[in-house]
Amino acid sequence: MEPKLGDRAEESIVIERSQKCAEFSSVAGCDVAVAQCYLAENGWDVERAINSYFEPVVVELPQQIDVAEEPSPSVQHNMPGTQEACIDLTSDESVGASTKPGQAQEVQNAEDEGHFSFLTWNIDGLDESNVAERARGVCSYLALYSPDIVLLQEVIPPYYEYLKKRAVSYTIIAGNAEGYFTAIMLKKARVQLTSQEIVPFPNTSMMRNLLVANIKLVGNPVCLMTSHLESTKEHSGERINQLQILLKKMQEVPSSTTVIYGGDTNLRDSEVQKIGGLPSDILDVWEFLGKPKHCQYTWDTKVNNNLRAPYTCRLRFDRIWYRAASNGSQVIPCSLDLVGVEKLDCGRYPSDHWGLLCDFDVIL
Repeated sequence: MEPKLGDRAEESIVIERSQKCAEFSSVAGCDVAVAQCYLAENGWDVERAINSYFEPVVVELPQQIDVAEEPSPSVQHNMPGTQEACIDLTSDESVGASTKPGQAQEVQNAEDEGHFSFLTWNIDGLDESNVAERARGVCSYLALYSPDIVLLQEVIPPYYEYLKKRAVSYTIIAGNAEGYFTAIMLKKARVQLTSQEIVPFPNTSMMRNLLVANIKLVGNPVCLMTSHLESTKEHSGERINQLQILLKKMQEVPSSTTVIYGGDTNLRDSEVQKIGGLPSDILDVWEFLGKPKHCQYTWDTKVNNNLRAPYTCRLRFDRIWYRAASNGSQVIPCSLDLVGVEKLDCGRYPSDHWGLLCDFDVIL
């Protein structure tokens, strides 16, 4: 099938931005993530971004705080001083700023035709090493891809405040107010929030729950869900219980509504098999798209050395599931990619997890 006009326009924008990042990096001698930060803040104008990069700035040094592996609500997290001169997601015109005359309207028309993008990512807020640089790295990906929907896991309060300050073009819903939690970000220009809900996991020992948002997107009702299921092999039983609560909640949504779940499930395939697999009406997007090899592992200590793990472990912890609506327009996944796979200047990745970026088409 020949790509639609809107798909080609959107692809050309990503290519153009990648070229600008490469040009900036070669001049400034920095990595691509830093280039994305400065370009996004300066409307993707290379000359202005380079001038901004070489202007002297006063930088507040980050505070390093030791955090327990499984923190309690009483743990105080301090986000290092975030640099105002780095990333800005406050403008809905970020796409148009780097396009030729008429191209921005072409992209808008493509959106109106029925297409949206979706990102789920465990951003590893509990790891406070290089947290400010990693937070800016995450935001650089949000600026680059401008997803309509973003589902985050392992958000800590200072990270949440940073996102609220820098991403005012998004409505942000938090799954808690302390400790660490999930969050849903909705692009205001495209997504209308109609209701939200937090479903508790009654037996969790790790502050886990299910965050639900009901929205209108491209004129269609969609129910979004995200969670961070119980971690580690030792908590497999509780993780399976939480999975069953999640799947039951997905099936309780009215059949006229599309349901999309994205999150850090911590699941092993054997655990899904223990409950007989996913219900027949709920599809795993990775499987639906033919099990693309490049997206098979989202937690991969063979490649990602953030944890400096002395072992190799490659698992598909992060998953996207969806249940199609029984009538009306149909939401169809059309592509899946990993994000966060480039190292930052600090020598680490934005997170110990890769993010999953999924594009959906809405078929009228």
